[in-house]
Amino acid sequence: MQTASPSRFYWANFGIPLACAAVVFLMFDMTKIDIAFSNLLFDPVAQIFPLDKVHFFEKLTHKWARIIPNWTAEIALIGAILSFVWPLVNPQKHPRLGGFLERCKAAPVLRFTHAHRRDFLFVVFAFAICTGVIHFLKAHTSVYCPIETTLYGGKLAHVEWYNNFQLFREAGDGRCWPGGHASGGFTMLALYFVARRYRWRFSKAVMWGSLLLGFIYGTARVLQGWHYMSHTFWAGIFVWLACLLTALAFYGRVRLEKPVLQKLERAEQVAQPQVAG
Repeated sequence: MQTASPSRFYWANFGIPLACAAVVFLMFDMTKIDIAFSNLLFDPVAQIFPLDKVHFFEKLTHKWARIIPNWTAEIALIGAILSFVWPLVNPQKHPRLGGFLERCKAAPVLRFTHAHRRDFLFVVFAFAICTGVIHFLKAHTSVYCPIETTLYGGKLAHVEWYNNFQLFREAGDGRCWPGGHASGGFTMLALYFVARRYRWRFSKAVMWGSLLLGFIYGTARVLQGWHYMSHTFWAGIFVWLACLLTALAFYGRVRLEKPVLQKLERAEQVAQPQVAG
């Protein structure tokens, strides 16, 4: 989120997500809205969520959808590894090897990864930390998915996450809160912070696109009965905070809060006096 001062930066990037967390907690966790919405998707006669039985929907939204975050993480990891290769090549000391890499078009790739080592490492760490945070919360709240509970034909009791939360040990076998599939889409927010580092004019589009992807992933699982809607919101909040803290560690606040180049260029144009022809 683009800001112009430290206080606005912290308010926008920490305050808004925390305010959203309070709203989600009061609106969903303290009410029956989640259950009421899932009831609309459940067939009480057949005791199933109809979309959970559609093979193509499952493959499209759960299997194939993983390609985007999975490939992003893999590319970032490969880039991070390759970023250490170019200094080892050292074309000045090994001109033949350097010449070979230039001829086979590998040298530009190695130079690029070396120049952007911090960015590749940030994406790798951000993905890993986000995944770790979500898995920690799943294990330490032990919430079962709607389809597994007695509310929708399952055998386990419906329990809210705050009733089961254990900080220092696993709370049980449930692994449904927050939404894991949604978090996979939300982890693409790591690319937004890379874009902010370089003040890319389309950084906001990356942010909104990542948020949309996470909500699509999460909603698909809600339709299948494997999550409540609030699980998606919680996943987005935790992933945002994890990415933000990781970005602050890698890039620092000053770099992240600078305006995008497009806005800066416009401001400079307005500030310049017009010269009469």
